[in-house]
Amino acid sequence: MVRVHQSAPLFKFYMKIDYRPEIDGLRAIAVISVIIYHAEIKFNNTEILKGGFLGVDIFFVISGYLISLLIFKELITTGKFLFSNFYERRIRRIIPTLLLVMLFSLPIAWIVLTPYALIEISESIISSLGFISNIYFYYSGIDYDAFEGLFIPFLHTWSLSVEEQFYILFPITIIFIYKFFRKYLFLFLVVFFILSFFMHLTMSKEFPSLTFYFLHTRIWELIAGSILAYLEVKFGCRSRNKVLNSFLPIIGLILISFSILFFDSNIFNPSILILLTIIGTCILIWFSNDNNLVKKILSHKLFVSIGLISYSLYLWHYPIFSFAKSSGIVSGSFEKKLIMAFLLFVLSVTSYFLVEKPFRNKKFNYRKIIFLLLFFSSILLILNLIIIKKNGFPHRFDNLSLVNKNYDIDNFKLAKSKISKKVTEKNSFTKDKINVLIIGDSHGSDTLNIFTSNNELFSSYDFIHTSIFDPKNLVNNDLFLNSDIVLLSFRWSKKDVSYILNNLIPFLKKYGKKVIISSNSNEYKVFSKIYTLIDNIVLF
Repeated sequence: MVRVHQSAPLFKFYMKIDYRPEIDGLRAIAVISVIIYHAEIKFNNTEILKGGFLGVDIFFVISGYLISLLIFKELITTGKFLFSNFYERRIRRIIPTLLLVMLFSLPIAWIVLTPYALIEISESIISSLGFISNIYFYYSGIDYDAFEGLFIPFLHTWSLSVEEQFYILFPITIIFIYKFFRKYLFLFLVVFFILSFFMHLTMSKEFPSLTFYFLHTRIWELIAGSILAYLEVKFGCRSRNKVLNSFLPIIGLILISFSILFFDSNIFNPSILILLTIIGTCILIWFSNDNNLVKKILSHKLFVSIGLISYSLYLWHYPIFSFAKSSGIVSGSFEKKLIMAFLLFVLSVTSYFLVEKPFRNKKFNYRKIIFLLLFFSSILLILNLIIIKKNGFPHRFDNLSLVNKNYDIDNFKLAKSKISKKVTEKNSFTKDKINVLIIGDSHGSDTLNIFTSNNELFSSYDFIHTSIFDPKNLVNNDLFLNSDIVLLSFRWSKKDVSYILNNLIPFLKKYGKKVIISSNSNEYKVFSKIYTLIDNIVLF
Protein backbone atom coordinates (compact mmCIF):
# COMPACT_ATOMS: atom_id res chain seq x y z
CA MET A 1 0.00 0.00 0.00
CA VAL A 2 1.34 3.42 -1.01
CA ARG A 3 0.82 6.58 1.01
CA VAL A 4 -1.18 9.21 -0.89
CA HIS A 5 0.67 12.22 -2.23
CA GLN A 6 -0.48 15.37 -0.48
CA SER A 7 -1.49 17.02 -3.74
CA ALA A 8 -4.26 14.45 -4.14
CA PRO A 9 -6.51 14.62 -1.06
CA LEU A 10 -9.51 13.41 -3.04
CA PHE A 11 -8.26 9.83 -2.82
CA LYS A 12 -7.96 7.98 0.45
CA PHE A 13 -5.32 5.45 -0.45
CA TYR A 14 -4.11 3.38 -3.32
CA MET A 15 -3.50 -0.35 -3.42
CA LYS A 16 -0.86 -1.81 -5.67
CA ILE A 17 -2.16 -2.93 -9.06
CA ASP A 18 -1.71 -6.67 -9.19
CA TYR A 19 -1.81 -8.80 -12.29
CA ARG A 20 -5.35 -10.04 -12.86
CA PRO A 21 -5.37 -13.27 -14.91
CA GLU A 22 -9.18 -13.17 -15.24
CA ILE A 23 -8.86 -10.02 -17.39
CA ASP A 24 -6.65 -11.96 -19.79
CA GLY A 25 -9.35 -14.63 -19.72
CA LEU A 26 -11.92 -11.97 -20.59
CA ARG A 27 -9.67 -10.85 -23.45
CA ALA A 28 -9.66 -14.45 -24.66
CA ILE A 29 -13.47 -14.53 -24.80
CA ALA A 30 -13.47 -11.22 -26.69
CA VAL A 31 -10.91 -12.19 -29.32
CA ILE A 32 -12.33 -15.71 -29.87
CA SER A 33 -15.77 -14.18 -30.39
CA VAL A 34 -14.46 -11.71 -32.97
CA ILE A 35 -12.47 -14.38 -34.83
CA ILE A 36 -15.38 -16.85 -35.03
CA TYR A 37 -17.67 -14.04 -36.19
CA HIS A 38 -15.31 -13.03 -39.00
CA ALA A 39 -14.68 -16.67 -39.94
CA GLU A 40 -18.43 -16.95 -40.67
CA ILE A 41 -18.61 -20.42 -39.13
CA LYS A 42 -22.07 -21.94 -39.39
CA PHE A 43 -23.81 -24.89 -37.76
CA ASN A 44 -26.85 -26.32 -39.56
CA ASN A 45 -26.73 -23.28 -41.88
CA THR A 46 -27.01 -20.99 -38.87
CA GLU A 47 -24.17 -18.63 -38.07
CA ILE A 48 -22.79 -19.18 -34.59
CA LEU A 49 -21.79 -16.24 -32.40
CA LYS A 50 -23.80 -13.77 -34.49
CA GLY A 51 -22.84 -11.10 -31.99
CA GLY A 52 -19.15 -11.96 -31.98
CA PHE A 53 -18.30 -8.46 -33.18
CA LEU A 54 -19.19 -7.29 -29.64
CA GLY A 55 -15.82 -8.65 -28.56
CA VAL A 56 -14.43 -5.28 -29.69
CA ASP A 57 -16.74 -3.53 -27.22
CA ILE A 58 -15.39 -5.78 -24.45
CA PHE A 59 -11.86 -4.77 -25.46
CA PHE A 60 -12.84 -1.09 -25.22
CA VAL A 61 -14.02 -1.45 -21.63
CA ILE A 62 -10.90 -3.40 -20.63
CA SER A 63 -8.63 -0.83 -22.32
CA GLY A 64 -10.42 2.08 -20.66
CA TYR A 65 -10.10 0.39 -17.28
CA LEU A 66 -6.40 -0.55 -17.48
CA ILE A 67 -5.23 2.70 -19.09
CA SER A 68 -7.16 4.84 -16.61
CA LEU A 69 -5.80 2.78 -13.73
CA LEU A 70 -2.26 3.63 -14.85
CA ILE A 71 -3.11 7.32 -15.23
CA PHE A 72 -4.84 7.64 -11.87
CA LYS A 73 -2.11 5.65 -10.14
CA GLU A 74 0.60 7.97 -11.45
CA LEU A 75 -1.39 11.06 -10.54
CA ILE A 76 -1.96 9.84 -7.00
CA THR A 77 1.52 8.53 -6.22
CA THR A 78 3.48 11.39 -7.82
CA GLY A 79 1.01 14.26 -8.13
CA LYS A 80 1.93 14.58 -11.80
CA PHE A 81 1.76 12.65 -15.04
CA LEU A 82 4.67 11.86 -17.35
CA PHE A 83 3.36 11.68 -20.90
CA SER A 84 6.68 10.30 -22.14
CA ASN A 85 6.39 7.18 -19.94
CA PHE A 86 2.75 6.69 -20.87
CA TYR A 87 3.29 6.89 -24.61
CA GLU A 88 6.44 4.79 -24.46
CA ARG A 89 4.35 1.98 -22.99
CA ARG A 90 1.71 2.43 -25.68
CA ILE A 91 4.29 2.47 -28.50
CA ARG A 92 6.07 -0.64 -27.20
CA ARG A 93 2.72 -2.41 -26.88
CA ILE A 94 1.01 -1.50 -30.14
CA ILE A 95 3.31 -0.44 -32.97
CA PRO A 96 5.85 -3.28 -33.47
CA THR A 97 3.35 -6.09 -34.06
CA LEU A 98 1.16 -3.82 -36.19
CA LEU A 99 4.10 -3.03 -38.48
CA LEU A 100 4.99 -6.73 -38.68
CA VAL A 101 1.48 -7.65 -39.85
CA MET A 102 1.52 -4.84 -42.41
CA LEU A 103 4.93 -5.83 -43.79
CA PHE A 104 3.83 -9.45 -44.01
CA SER A 105 0.52 -8.60 -45.68
CA LEU A 106 1.75 -6.31 -48.44
CA PRO A 107 3.46 -8.99 -50.60
CA ILE A 108 0.38 -11.22 -50.32
CA ALA A 109 -1.83 -8.28 -51.30
CA TRP A 110 0.36 -7.80 -54.39
CA ILE A 111 -0.32 -11.39 -55.43
CA VAL A 112 -4.05 -11.75 -54.73
CA LEU A 113 -5.62 -8.29 -54.89
CA THR A 114 -6.83 -6.42 -57.95
CA PRO A 115 -5.52 -2.88 -58.63
CA TYR A 116 -8.42 -1.10 -56.94
CA ALA A 117 -8.26 -3.37 -53.89
CA LEU A 118 -4.46 -2.97 -53.71
CA ILE A 119 -4.84 0.82 -53.68
CA GLU A 120 -7.47 0.46 -50.98
CA ILE A 121 -5.20 -1.62 -48.74
CA SER A 122 -2.36 0.88 -49.26
CA GLU A 123 -4.61 3.76 -48.25
CA SER A 124 -5.84 1.83 -45.22
CA ILE A 125 -2.26 0.99 -44.14
CA ILE A 126 -1.24 4.65 -44.37
CA SER A 127 -4.30 5.73 -42.40
CA SER A 128 -3.62 2.99 -39.83
CA LEU A 129 -0.06 4.26 -39.37
CA GLY A 130 -1.55 7.64 -38.52
CA PHE A 131 -4.27 6.02 -36.35
CA ILE A 132 -7.07 7.57 -38.36
CA SER A 133 -8.24 4.45 -40.20
CA ASN A 134 -11.67 4.69 -38.56
CA ILE A 135 -12.11 8.10 -40.21
CA TYR A 136 -10.71 6.80 -43.51
CA PHE A 137 -13.09 3.82 -43.64
CA TYR A 138 -16.07 6.01 -42.80
CA TYR A 139 -15.37 8.51 -45.57
CA SER A 140 -14.57 5.65 -47.96
CA GLY A 141 -18.14 4.47 -47.49
CA ILE A 142 -17.08 1.01 -46.27
CA ASP A 143 -19.55 -0.52 -43.83
CA TYR A 144 -17.90 -2.87 -41.33
CA ASP A 145 -20.62 -5.50 -41.64
CA ALA A 146 -21.13 -5.18 -45.39
CA PHE A 147 -20.02 -7.91 -47.79
CA GLU A 148 -17.33 -5.67 -49.24
CA GLY A 149 -15.86 -5.08 -45.79
CA LEU A 150 -14.81 -8.73 -45.59
CA PHE A 151 -12.36 -8.07 -48.43
CA ILE A 152 -10.57 -5.12 -46.80
CA PRO A 153 -7.55 -6.69 -44.99
CA PHE A 154 -7.05 -3.85 -42.49
CA LEU A 155 -10.64 -2.87 -41.82
CA HIS A 156 -10.26 -4.15 -38.25
CA THR A 157 -7.69 -1.43 -37.48
CA TRP A 158 -10.56 1.03 -37.05
CA SER A 159 -10.76 -0.09 -33.41
CA LEU A 160 -7.02 0.50 -32.87
CA SER A 161 -7.46 4.02 -34.20
CA VAL A 162 -10.35 4.65 -31.81
CA GLU A 163 -8.23 3.44 -28.89
CA GLU A 164 -5.18 5.48 -29.93
CA GLN A 165 -7.29 8.61 -30.30
CA PHE A 166 -8.56 7.90 -26.80
CA TYR A 167 -5.00 7.44 -25.52
CA ILE A 168 -4.04 10.84 -26.95
CA LEU A 169 -7.04 12.90 -25.85
CA PHE A 170 -8.05 11.25 -22.57
CA PRO A 171 -4.82 11.81 -20.54
CA ILE A 172 -4.67 15.46 -21.64
CA THR A 173 -8.31 15.99 -20.63
CA ILE A 174 -7.92 14.19 -17.30
CA ILE A 175 -4.75 16.12 -16.40
CA PHE A 176 -6.53 19.40 -17.13
CA ILE A 177 -9.57 18.44 -15.03
CA TYR A 178 -7.37 17.08 -12.23
CA LYS A 179 -5.40 20.31 -12.10
CA PHE A 180 -8.27 22.78 -12.15
CA PHE A 181 -11.44 20.86 -11.20
CA ARG A 182 -10.12 18.00 -9.08
CA LYS A 183 -13.20 17.70 -6.88
CA TYR A 184 -15.39 17.17 -9.93
CA LEU A 185 -13.28 14.57 -11.71
CA PHE A 186 -15.78 11.76 -11.16
CA LEU A 187 -18.65 14.01 -12.23
CA PHE A 188 -16.81 14.81 -15.46
CA LEU A 189 -16.34 11.10 -16.17
CA VAL A 190 -20.05 10.43 -15.64
CA VAL A 191 -21.05 13.39 -17.84
CA PHE A 192 -18.68 12.25 -20.63
CA PHE A 193 -20.18 8.78 -20.40
CA ILE A 194 -23.78 10.03 -20.57
CA LEU A 195 -23.14 12.48 -23.43
CA SER A 196 -21.29 9.92 -25.55
CA PHE A 197 -23.87 7.22 -24.90
CA PHE A 198 -26.68 9.65 -25.74
CA MET A 199 -25.00 10.52 -29.05
CA HIS A 200 -24.47 6.82 -29.73
CA LEU A 201 -28.12 6.12 -29.02
CA THR A 202 -29.62 8.98 -31.01
CA MET A 203 -27.30 8.76 -34.02
CA SER A 204 -27.15 4.99 -34.53
CA LYS A 205 -30.38 4.78 -36.49
CA GLU A 206 -29.82 7.69 -38.87
CA PHE A 207 -26.00 7.57 -39.07
CA PRO A 208 -25.08 3.93 -38.30
CA SER A 209 -21.69 3.99 -40.02
CA LEU A 210 -20.57 7.22 -38.35
CA THR A 211 -21.80 5.96 -34.98
CA PHE A 212 -19.89 2.73 -35.46
CA TYR A 213 -16.53 4.26 -36.44
CA PHE A 214 -16.10 7.54 -34.57
CA LEU A 215 -14.57 8.16 -31.16
CA HIS A 216 -17.25 10.51 -29.81
CA THR A 217 -19.91 7.78 -30.14
CA ARG A 218 -17.59 5.05 -28.85
CA ILE A 219 -15.79 6.73 -25.99
CA TRP A 220 -18.56 5.91 -23.50
CA GLU A 221 -17.45 2.26 -23.61
CA LEU A 222 -13.87 3.21 -22.76
CA ILE A 223 -15.03 5.64 -20.06
CA ALA A 224 -17.13 2.87 -18.51
CA GLY A 225 -13.80 1.21 -17.73
CA SER A 226 -12.33 4.55 -16.63
CA ILE A 227 -15.11 5.01 -14.06
CA LEU A 228 -14.27 1.60 -12.59
CA ALA A 229 -10.60 2.56 -12.40
CA TYR A 230 -11.42 5.83 -10.67
CA LEU A 231 -13.57 4.10 -8.05
CA GLU A 232 -10.93 1.43 -7.46
CA VAL A 233 -8.24 4.06 -6.88
CA LYS A 234 -10.50 6.22 -4.73
CA PHE A 235 -11.62 3.41 -2.44
CA GLY A 236 -8.41 1.41 -2.65
CA CYS A 237 -10.18 -1.75 -3.73
CA ARG A 238 -12.99 -3.21 -5.79
CA SER A 239 -16.06 -4.84 -4.28
CA ARG A 240 -15.48 -6.52 -0.90
CA ASN A 241 -19.02 -7.81 -0.56
CA LYS A 242 -18.61 -11.60 -0.61
CA VAL A 243 -22.25 -12.24 -1.42
CA LEU A 244 -22.21 -9.95 -4.47
CA ASN A 245 -18.78 -11.26 -5.47
CA SER A 246 -20.10 -14.81 -5.48
CA PHE A 247 -23.02 -14.42 -7.90
CA LEU A 248 -22.73 -11.14 -9.82
CA PRO A 249 -19.76 -12.34 -11.96
CA ILE A 250 -22.01 -15.19 -13.10
CA ILE A 251 -24.62 -12.59 -14.11
CA GLY A 252 -21.92 -10.64 -15.94
CA LEU A 253 -20.77 -13.72 -17.84
CA ILE A 254 -24.39 -14.57 -18.74
CA LEU A 255 -24.96 -11.04 -20.11
CA ILE A 256 -21.82 -11.25 -22.27
CA SER A 257 -22.60 -14.78 -23.47
CA PHE A 258 -26.21 -13.89 -24.30
CA SER A 259 -25.08 -10.84 -26.30
CA ILE A 260 -22.47 -12.74 -28.29
CA LEU A 261 -24.77 -15.69 -29.01
CA PHE A 262 -28.04 -13.96 -29.89
CA PHE A 263 -27.38 -10.39 -31.00
CA ASP A 264 -26.56 -9.60 -34.62
CA SER A 265 -25.48 -6.54 -36.63
CA ASN A 266 -28.98 -5.07 -36.29
CA ILE A 267 -28.10 -4.34 -32.65
CA PHE A 268 -27.22 -0.81 -33.74
CA ASN A 269 -30.92 -0.21 -34.25
CA PRO A 270 -31.70 0.09 -31.37
CA SER A 271 -28.16 0.39 -30.05
CA ILE A 272 -29.18 0.45 -26.38
CA LEU A 273 -28.85 -3.36 -26.37
CA ILE A 274 -25.05 -2.97 -26.51
CA LEU A 275 -25.34 -1.74 -22.94
CA LEU A 276 -25.86 -5.36 -21.83
CA THR A 277 -22.38 -6.29 -23.07
CA ILE A 278 -20.81 -3.26 -21.40
CA ILE A 279 -22.62 -3.88 -18.10
CA GLY A 280 -21.60 -7.56 -18.15
CA THR A 281 -17.95 -6.62 -18.71
CA CYS A 282 -18.00 -3.99 -15.95
CA ILE A 283 -19.56 -6.47 -13.53
CA LEU A 284 -16.83 -9.03 -14.24
CA ILE A 285 -14.08 -6.45 -13.75
CA TRP A 286 -15.50 -5.02 -10.51
CA PHE A 287 -16.88 -8.08 -8.74
CA SER A 288 -14.32 -10.69 -9.78
CA ASN A 289 -12.75 -11.30 -6.36
CA ASP A 290 -12.08 -13.98 -3.77
CA ASN A 291 -11.47 -16.73 -6.33
CA ASN A 292 -15.15 -17.08 -7.21
CA LEU A 293 -16.22 -19.61 -9.86
CA VAL A 294 -16.10 -17.20 -12.81
CA LYS A 295 -12.66 -15.93 -11.80
CA LYS A 296 -11.38 -19.51 -11.61
CA ILE A 297 -12.76 -20.24 -15.08
CA LEU A 298 -11.34 -17.09 -16.67
CA SER A 299 -8.02 -17.60 -14.87
CA HIS A 300 -7.60 -21.06 -16.36
CA LYS A 301 -4.28 -21.46 -18.14
CA LEU A 302 -5.95 -21.95 -21.51
CA PHE A 303 -7.95 -18.70 -21.31
CA VAL A 304 -4.99 -16.77 -19.93
CA SER A 305 -2.68 -18.05 -22.68
CA ILE A 306 -5.14 -16.98 -25.39
CA GLY A 307 -5.61 -13.65 -23.63
CA LEU A 308 -1.87 -13.01 -23.62
CA ILE A 309 -1.68 -13.40 -27.41
CA SER A 310 -5.07 -11.71 -28.01
CA TYR A 311 -3.52 -8.59 -29.54
CA SER A 312 -1.53 -10.63 -32.04
CA LEU A 313 -4.56 -12.81 -32.75
CA TYR A 314 -6.68 -9.74 -33.41
CA LEU A 315 -4.12 -8.15 -35.73
CA TRP A 316 -3.46 -11.30 -37.76
CA HIS A 317 -6.94 -12.77 -38.13
CA TYR A 318 -8.56 -10.20 -40.39
CA PRO A 319 -5.82 -10.01 -43.08
CA ILE A 320 -5.58 -13.82 -43.15
CA PHE A 321 -9.35 -14.27 -43.52
CA SER A 322 -9.57 -11.43 -46.03
CA PHE A 323 -6.82 -12.81 -48.29
CA ALA A 324 -8.29 -16.30 -48.03
CA LYS A 325 -11.69 -14.95 -49.05
CA SER A 326 -10.28 -12.84 -51.89
CA SER A 327 -8.41 -15.81 -53.36
CA GLY A 328 -11.36 -18.14 -52.81
CA ILE A 329 -9.20 -20.87 -51.29
CA VAL A 330 -11.48 -21.52 -48.29
CA SER A 331 -14.87 -21.06 -49.94
CA GLY A 332 -17.34 -23.61 -48.58
CA SER A 333 -14.64 -25.69 -46.90
CA PHE A 334 -14.71 -26.13 -43.13
CA GLU A 335 -11.45 -28.11 -43.28
CA LYS A 336 -9.62 -25.26 -45.00
CA LYS A 337 -10.97 -22.84 -42.42
CA LEU A 338 -9.41 -25.06 -39.75
CA ILE A 339 -6.09 -24.82 -41.58
CA MET A 340 -6.48 -21.03 -41.62
CA ALA A 341 -7.18 -21.14 -37.87
CA PHE A 342 -4.01 -23.16 -37.29
CA LEU A 343 -1.99 -20.70 -39.40
CA LEU A 344 -3.47 -17.82 -37.43
CA PHE A 345 -2.50 -19.47 -34.15
CA VAL A 346 1.08 -20.15 -35.30
CA LEU A 347 1.60 -16.60 -36.58
CA SER A 348 0.12 -15.09 -33.42
CA VAL A 349 2.23 -17.16 -31.04
CA THR A 350 5.35 -16.48 -33.12
CA SER A 351 4.81 -12.72 -33.28
CA TYR A 352 3.99 -12.61 -29.55
CA PHE A 353 7.23 -14.28 -28.48
CA LEU A 354 9.53 -12.84 -31.17
CA VAL A 355 8.16 -9.31 -31.48
CA GLU A 356 5.45 -8.27 -29.03
CA LYS A 357 7.04 -9.58 -25.83
CA PRO A 358 10.66 -8.50 -26.57
CA PHE A 359 9.62 -4.96 -27.55
CA ARG A 360 7.68 -4.58 -24.31
CA ASN A 361 10.75 -5.59 -22.30
CA LYS A 362 12.28 -2.52 -20.67
CA LYS A 363 15.74 -3.98 -21.30
CA PHE A 364 15.22 -3.31 -25.00
CA ASN A 365 16.59 0.22 -25.43
CA TYR A 366 13.75 2.63 -26.27
CA ARG A 367 15.89 4.71 -28.68
CA LYS A 368 16.66 1.60 -30.70
CA ILE A 369 12.96 0.76 -30.74
CA ILE A 370 12.06 4.23 -32.05
CA PHE A 371 14.74 3.96 -34.76
CA LEU A 372 13.47 0.55 -35.89
CA LEU A 373 9.85 1.64 -35.88
CA LEU A 374 10.59 4.82 -37.85
CA PHE A 375 12.68 2.83 -40.34
CA PHE A 376 10.01 0.22 -41.07
CA SER A 377 7.21 2.79 -40.98
CA SER A 378 9.07 4.80 -43.61
CA ILE A 379 9.46 1.71 -45.80
CA LEU A 380 5.76 0.98 -45.52
CA LEU A 381 4.83 4.57 -46.25
CA ILE A 382 7.04 4.76 -49.36
CA LEU A 383 5.88 1.40 -50.74
CA ASN A 384 2.21 2.24 -50.29
CA LEU A 385 2.56 5.71 -51.78
CA ILE A 386 4.19 4.12 -54.84
CA ILE A 387 1.31 1.63 -55.13
CA ILE A 388 -1.21 4.47 -55.01
CA LYS A 389 0.75 6.58 -57.50
CA LYS A 390 1.01 3.61 -59.91
CA ASN A 391 -2.75 2.92 -59.66
CA GLY A 392 -2.27 -0.48 -58.06
CA PHE A 393 0.03 -1.73 -60.87
CA PRO A 394 -2.75 -2.87 -63.23
CA HIS A 395 -0.22 -4.50 -65.60
CA ARG A 396 -0.16 -7.47 -63.19
CA PHE A 397 -3.32 -8.65 -64.99
CA ASP A 398 -2.29 -7.85 -68.56
CA ASN A 399 -2.63 -11.52 -69.51
CA LEU A 400 -6.41 -11.14 -69.26
CA SER A 401 -6.32 -9.07 -72.46
CA LEU A 402 -6.01 -12.46 -74.18
CA VAL A 403 -9.58 -13.11 -73.12
CA ASN A 404 -10.96 -9.71 -74.06
CA LYS A 405 -8.95 -6.55 -74.69
CA ASN A 406 -11.67 -4.48 -72.98
CA TYR A 407 -12.07 -6.86 -70.05
CA ASP A 408 -11.85 -5.33 -66.57
CA ILE A 409 -11.06 -7.79 -63.78
CA ASP A 410 -11.58 -5.17 -61.09
CA ASN A 411 -15.05 -5.91 -59.80
CA PHE A 412 -14.44 -3.73 -56.76
CA LYS A 413 -13.91 -0.77 -59.07
CA LEU A 414 -16.95 -1.71 -61.14
CA ALA A 415 -19.08 -2.03 -58.01
CA LYS A 416 -18.03 1.44 -56.89
CA SER A 417 -18.83 3.01 -60.25
CA LYS A 418 -21.99 1.08 -61.15
CA ILE A 419 -24.44 3.54 -59.63
CA SER A 420 -24.07 6.84 -57.82
CA LYS A 421 -25.43 7.67 -54.39
CA LYS A 422 -27.21 10.57 -56.05
CA VAL A 423 -29.34 7.97 -57.85
CA THR A 424 -29.79 5.46 -55.03
CA GLU A 425 -30.68 8.10 -52.44
CA LYS A 426 -33.11 9.97 -54.70
CA ASN A 427 -36.42 10.36 -52.86
CA SER A 428 -38.68 12.19 -55.34
CA PHE A 429 -39.55 11.96 -59.01
CA THR A 430 -38.64 14.57 -61.61
CA LYS A 431 -41.52 16.64 -62.94
CA ASP A 432 -42.88 16.21 -66.46
CA LYS A 433 -41.55 12.67 -66.87
CA ILE A 434 -43.06 9.21 -66.82
CA ASN A 435 -42.35 8.02 -63.28
CA VAL A 436 -41.29 4.39 -62.92
CA LEU A 437 -41.07 2.94 -59.40
CA ILE A 438 -38.95 -0.21 -59.34
CA ILE A 439 -39.99 -2.40 -56.41
CA GLY A 440 -37.62 -5.25 -55.59
CA ASP A 441 -34.59 -6.64 -53.81
CA SER A 442 -30.99 -6.45 -55.08
CA HIS A 443 -32.25 -7.54 -58.51
CA GLY A 444 -34.40 -4.41 -58.46
CA SER A 445 -31.31 -2.36 -57.69
CA ASP A 446 -29.58 -3.95 -60.69
CA THR A 447 -32.59 -3.13 -62.84
CA LEU A 448 -32.34 0.51 -61.74
CA ASN A 449 -28.68 0.41 -62.71
CA ILE A 450 -29.56 -0.89 -66.18
CA PHE A 451 -31.89 2.03 -66.87
CA THR A 452 -29.77 4.79 -65.31
CA SER A 453 -26.64 3.53 -67.11
CA ASN A 454 -28.52 3.90 -70.39
CA ASN A 455 -30.48 7.03 -69.57
CA GLU A 456 -30.01 8.44 -73.07
CA LEU A 457 -32.39 5.73 -74.29
CA PHE A 458 -35.02 6.60 -71.67
CA SER A 459 -34.87 10.38 -71.53
CA SER A 460 -38.62 10.73 -70.99
CA TYR A 461 -38.63 8.39 -67.97
CA ASP A 462 -37.55 8.78 -64.36
CA PHE A 463 -36.60 5.70 -62.32
CA ILE A 464 -36.45 5.17 -58.56
CA HIS A 465 -35.94 1.89 -56.68
CA THR A 466 -37.47 0.88 -53.35
CA SER A 467 -37.34 -2.37 -51.40
CA ILE A 468 -40.74 -1.67 -49.80
CA PHE A 469 -43.40 -4.05 -51.09
CA ASP A 470 -45.81 -4.34 -48.16
CA PRO A 471 -49.09 -2.63 -49.20
CA LYS A 472 -49.49 -1.25 -45.67
CA ASN A 473 -46.24 0.71 -46.09
CA LEU A 474 -46.89 1.69 -49.70
CA VAL A 475 -50.34 3.17 -49.24
CA ASN A 476 -49.01 6.47 -47.85
CA ASN A 477 -45.69 6.40 -49.71
CA ASP A 478 -45.21 9.50 -51.92
CA LEU A 479 -43.04 7.60 -54.41
CA PHE A 480 -45.77 5.03 -54.89
CA LEU A 481 -48.58 7.59 -55.11
CA ASN A 482 -46.67 9.68 -57.69
CA SER A 483 -45.58 6.74 -59.84
CA ASP A 484 -47.10 6.03 -63.26
CA ILE A 485 -45.58 2.58 -63.70
CA VAL A 486 -44.59 0.00 -61.11
CA LEU A 487 -41.89 -2.43 -62.24
CA LEU A 488 -41.46 -5.55 -60.07
CA SER A 489 -37.93 -6.96 -60.10
CA PHE A 490 -37.08 -9.71 -57.60
CA ARG A 491 -35.06 -12.86 -57.26
CA TRP A 492 -38.47 -14.52 -57.14
CA SER A 493 -38.35 -17.03 -54.35
CA LYS A 494 -41.48 -19.13 -53.86
CA LYS A 495 -42.37 -17.04 -50.84
CA ASP A 496 -42.02 -13.78 -52.82
CA VAL A 497 -44.10 -15.09 -55.73
CA SER A 498 -46.95 -16.16 -53.47
CA TYR A 499 -47.04 -12.90 -51.51
CA ILE A 500 -46.72 -10.63 -54.55
CA LEU A 501 -49.35 -12.46 -56.61
CA ASN A 502 -51.86 -12.63 -53.77
CA ASN A 503 -51.26 -9.30 -52.05
CA LEU A 504 -49.09 -6.80 -53.90
CA ILE A 505 -50.42 -7.01 -57.47
CA PRO A 506 -54.12 -6.75 -56.46
CA PHE A 507 -53.15 -3.71 -54.37
CA LEU A 508 -51.33 -2.11 -57.33
CA LYS A 509 -54.24 -2.74 -59.68
CA LYS A 510 -56.62 -1.27 -57.11
CA TYR A 511 -54.69 2.01 -57.37
CA GLY A 512 -54.72 1.86 -61.16
CA LYS A 513 -50.99 1.35 -61.56
CA LYS A 514 -49.54 -0.09 -64.74
CA VAL A 515 -47.59 -3.16 -63.59
CA ILE A 516 -44.54 -4.63 -65.33
CA ILE A 517 -42.93 -7.83 -64.07
CA SER A 518 -39.27 -8.55 -64.77
CA SER A 519 -37.81 -12.03 -64.52
CA ASN A 520 -34.87 -12.57 -62.20
CA SER A 521 -31.38 -11.87 -63.53
CA ASN A 522 -28.91 -14.59 -64.41
CA GLU A 523 -26.74 -15.71 -61.50
CA TYR A 524 -23.34 -17.39 -61.70
CA LYS A 525 -21.64 -19.29 -58.94
CA VAL A 526 -18.17 -17.87 -58.33
CA PHE A 527 -15.80 -18.45 -55.45
CA SER A 528 -14.59 -14.93 -54.92
CA LYS A 529 -15.86 -11.42 -55.42
CA ILE A 530 -12.82 -10.37 -57.40
CA TYR A 531 -13.22 -13.04 -60.07
CA THR A 532 -16.04 -13.63 -62.52
CA LEU A 533 -17.03 -17.02 -63.92
CA ILE A 534 -14.73 -16.63 -66.92
CA ASP A 535 -11.81 -15.76 -64.63
CA ASN A 536 -12.38 -18.98 -62.74
CA ILE A 537 -12.26 -21.04 -65.94
CA VAL A 538 -9.33 -19.26 -67.60
CA LEU A 539 -7.12 -18.66 -64.57
CA PHE A 540 -7.80 -21.71 -62.45
